[in-house]
Amino acid sequence: MEGLLDAFIAFIRAERGLSGKTVDAYASDLTVYFEDLRARGVEDATRVRQEDVTAHLSSLSKGGLGKRSQARHLAALRSFHRFLVAERLADKDPTEDVDTPRSAKRLPSFLTLEEVEQLLAAPDERTPAGLRDKAMLEVLYATGLRVSELCGLGVNDVQLSAGYLVAKGKGSKERVVPLGRVAVEKTQEYLGNSRPAMLGRRESRALFVTPRGSGFTRQGFWKLLKRYALKAGILKPLSPHKLRHSFATHLVERGADLRAVQQMLGHADLATTQIYTHVNSARLRSVYDEFHPRSDVFVPKPKKRKTAS
Repeated sequence: MEGLLDAFIAFIRAERGLSGKTVDAYASDLTVYFEDLRARGVEDATRVRQEDVTAHLSSLSKGGLGKRSQARHLAALRSFHRFLVAERLADKDPTEDVDTPRSAKRLPSFLTLEEVEQLLAAPDERTPAGLRDKAMLEVLYATGLRVSELCGLGVNDVQLSAGYLVAKGKGSKERVVPLGRVAVEKTQEYLGNSRPAMLGRRESRALFVTPRGSGFTRQGFWKLLKRYALKAGILKPLSPHKLRHSFATHLVERGADLRAVQQMLGHADLATTQIYTHVNSARLRSVYDEFHPRSDVFVPKPKKRKTAS
């Protein structure tokens, strides 16, 4: 089975352009799968039956593996068996009729508009680092980029005169994302002042650089964001992805077309983007409960007493 695994890994690395982390995860999942198959007396991966797959998933569930992890595990199995069928090494895909384990969807957490404004106002633009940080935060909220996409931006990926940038997403897929006016202005200021001051005579392809002249890492930006959240008085846990959720939520709340939001976020499937309609519905419900007099949780606000003149 190891020979088939090697062939499959070479295929997904070369043909599908998956990231190194995804390839490693698939290899790990399939190694566990093969060990379980052997324990059940199955020595040939091309002859696996549907019952073998469901029995394997059942053992993972009994072992305490969560639904999301099970679904990811099954995705690796599906890809492997589809590869075997495509290469005519197997007659049938035993995962074809296996249902994906589903967990209850958690609504993404996001910042309010007021919290976003407080966060964006936190950097001190009078310093080179503060102006850089202001530009980074404005770009992140204006585009909904993943933190890896933000840190991976090069100078040539941003077209400020046209008001857009080119993001490199998962699987090296590129997409064009509009930039708002403030994000454009702050990035222009950063490029004209902060970046030259930080680089000196050094050169860098990265758009956002550190005083050492190198590009930002995900961990470095995470620390920076936490520092500004504390300065802005935002006590809830904050991550770069929460700003991505805030970007999408605020667009959907204001009636943005869901497919346009999907393209800006770089979601392959519209179903992934539809979670933000649920967020919007949940927020509408909370507003209704708070303000509608026929709501069970409505609490009338006391009237102000008139003072005697």
